[in-house]
Amino acid sequence: MRMKRMMAALAASAMLVLTGCAPAAQTGSTGDAGSAAPAGDDSLQKVLDSGEFVLGLDASFPPMGFTDENNEIIGFDIDVAQEVCDRLGVKLVKQPIVWDAKEQDLDSGRIDCIWNGLSVNPGRAEAMNLSEPYMTNEMVFVVPADSEIKGLSDLPGKTVGVQLGSTAEEILEAADFYADIHATPLEDNVEALRQMELGFSDTVFMDSVVANYLITSNGKDFVILDEGLEQEEYAIGFRKNDQALRDEVQKTLSEMKADGKLGEISTKWFGSDVTTVK
Repeated sequence: MRMKRMMAALAASAMLVLTGCAPAAQTGSTGDAGSAAPAGDDSLQKVLDSGEFVLGLDASFPPMGFTDENNEIIGFDIDVAQEVCDRLGVKLVKQPIVWDAKEQDLDSGRIDCIWNGLSVNPGRAEAMNLSEPYMTNEMVFVVPADSEIKGLSDLPGKTVGVQLGSTAEEILEAADFYADIHATPLEDNVEALRQMELGFSDTVFMDSVVANYLITSNGKDFVILDEGLEQEEYAIGFRKNDQALRDEVQKTLSEMKADGKLGEISTKWFGSDVTTVK
């Protein structure tokens, strides 16, 4: 009888040990603010320990992030990221990347995020841990002011410049008139507009945010067609498992929205608060 009681006690003790060592159930890390970080996620701590937050960007995407005449990288996204870094107590490192290879740079650890007018689409949502959208944007066609192109029905047979590796390129390829145009992928929007100005293309398909800024700031004799294709949202892209870093940046953006700093930065670049951060 004593032996049976000893065996039962040992079994109970073993069960308690196993139960005590079992990891707590993790909530999903789908990108929602407040989600529990995956076990072993030290993404935020790595940034805090290194004292640097490395932001990957296409440095020719005004007004979100671009190189000015003094060879300094400036822009709306840059100002917002700088404020986030100031509040986290780390240095912002601006790392220009080739946009078509952005996912590789992120996955390799060369950069901590992609923050530069990154449009949300299903493929990116699957490959990255995206922040909540912080701005909306439309995809539009830009033409010279004296162009014969007045709408989408005038596009067949025309040459259309578009940024390589962008969602603009994907959207254009999915358009029902794509087979009837001559698409010319180029490294960035600035180059695409330059090629159009030189007469090598008839129109450029690009982000309205960039188009409006370049037309206004540079005094270009370009116009935006009334007909576009899609509306998009911008978000910040992190590595899939970097939930802690993603959530801390998201929390800081919400604090900036609440205290008015985000609106102040937006007004500087766009004339009003156009951000959608909650």
